[in-house]
Amino acid sequence: MGRTNSCCWTAWLAVVLVHWCLCVRERNGVVVEASHVVYESLQSVPASVVDSKLRTGYHFQPPKHWINDPNGPMYYNGLYHLFYQYNPSGSVWGNIVWAHSVSTDLINWVALEPAIYPSKPFDIKGCWSGSATILPGNRPVILYTGLDPRERQVQNIAYPKNLSDPYLREWVKPDFNPVIAPDDGVNGSAFRDPTTAWRGPSGHWKLVVGSKWNKRGKAILYRSRDFVHWVKAKHSLHSARDTGMWECPDFYPVALKGTRGLDTSVYGHGVKYVLKISLDITRYEYYTVGKYYHDKDKYVPDATSADDNTGLRYDYGNFYASKTFFDGKKQRRILWGWANESDTSDVDKAKGWAGIQMIPRTILLDSSGRQLVQWPIEEIESLRGKHVVVEHKRIPSGGFFEVTGIDSSQVCADVEVSFDVSGLEKAEDFDPSWATDAEALCGRKTADVKGGVGPFGVLVLASANMEEKTAVFFRVFKAYHKHVVLMCHDPTRSSLRAGLYKPTFAGFVDVDIAKTGKISLRTLIDSSVVESFGAKGKTCITSRVYPSLAIGEDAHLFVFNNGSTDVKVSELNAWEMKKPLMNGA
Repeated sequence: MGRTNSCCWTAWLAVVLVHWCLCVRERNGVVVEASHVVYESLQSVPASVVDSKLRTGYHFQPPKHWINDPNGPMYYNGLYHLFYQYNPSGSVWGNIVWAHSVSTDLINWVALEPAIYPSKPFDIKGCWSGSATILPGNRPVILYTGLDPRERQVQNIAYPKNLSDPYLREWVKPDFNPVIAPDDGVNGSAFRDPTTAWRGPSGHWKLVVGSKWNKRGKAILYRSRDFVHWVKAKHSLHSARDTGMWECPDFYPVALKGTRGLDTSVYGHGVKYVLKISLDITRYEYYTVGKYYHDKDKYVPDATSADDNTGLRYDYGNFYASKTFFDGKKQRRILWGWANESDTSDVDKAKGWAGIQMIPRTILLDSSGRQLVQWPIEEIESLRGKHVVVEHKRIPSGGFFEVTGIDSSQVCADVEVSFDVSGLEKAEDFDPSWATDAEALCGRKTADVKGGVGPFGVLVLASANMEEKTAVFFRVFKAYHKHVVLMCHDPTRSSLRAGLYKPTFAGFVDVDIAKTGKISLRTLIDSSVVESFGAKGKTCITSRVYPSLAIGEDAHLFVFNNGSTDVKVSELNAWEMKKPLMNGA
């Protein structure tokens, strides 16, 4: 993803409060579009002081300044590499380079020099997102989007300068770049973010680049035998009308059975495919599960995967520009995502930083075959400290209790709770018109709106008297022949500060609660981020919040029930979370 250095705005959207807008300008006859708000006066204002009050403790973020998309994460020769978009000179988008950090455990990170930065004609106006691929002979290569002097978005290649360097500190950009340039049938101002390449039965390497034509989103397919000379296929891998620009596409196989992730080039029986796109017009990510026909190079979503902005999402909150990679060390597929701030650019400048990378997640196909499930990587559990357990605690209608015993600070915590749910005959009736907009439903039926079965869940980053609180909860509805479970983040009372963007986020959870009578919730709490996983990762939601009272030792954790029927906590486990030894960038 990227943007020009200056632009005139054609429209403001409400979502500008989280620093997003559509910029359109014409230069030299070329219409240029991108998606980050540009604050030219702030782009090169280094942070003189960094405010650590609301900085995360165990999520990845650099010591200061702006970050966005994770780029080309990979596992190579015993090290995990994380590349990401970074402004070394300020706390708003601009001056973007590919920052580079390495780790042995995905938890403790060591910062290296930037891997890629504007230096050649084919990227002199910008080095934007891309992906890494491991070639035969164990040779890594990066493909990334550059902005050339004509402000066309072109795809470039970079190689490690010295394969004997375990950290791959230096990367070389050959002069034969760009390896893929937009032709007459491609919108050169909306042509970016090449995927990890895969190799099919024909022996050709293949990848897709995100694009659009008018309002049709496209994953444009390219093929190559040598990874240098790329030819555009006659048709896209996939496209969909009225979806707008497809940013940061990702395409990979998943196993129908088992818990092992698959390398991007795996194919054959027992495999399905996932196509994910970051949808520029909504600022959310959507994915479909389907079939990939190698002989036709065509991807077809399953009938159970809605192929538009009503479809499945990795995360139903503040989560964007994600990228997966295959971890050969533990035979798993790992998802990295980015969360922006939801306060103002002036506040970002004042605090000296903006943006975080989310906790990496393992990603698998659910046993139903209809959706993915996600879970924080197991390594995060190494940061768990003091432990509190609550068992067999009934919460009456309108009741709550505080989880105590975690010393130092509940600002950094990991909380897992399992609820026993009964009295489903008291569930509220479900209006079928709600089915396509869980977020709006959560906005109407917030945590403070009494229901039948629910809302019940946790109040995190709460002040002692609950003037501030972020609610994470479930609410059960009664539909024809089934029950519908809604999962919500309600940060509308998360802070007494004025001028904050505090949207409710929500998704439906695919569980048969009448059969199980149970539902689980895991929430990672880290100063200014709340990251939740419902029903063992079937529905995930992330929010950015900025308490003014519930900070440090003044942050409290409650479990609540605002439904008309009792709810039982069968088991709750809460851990203090320690900071990594190294979290550099």
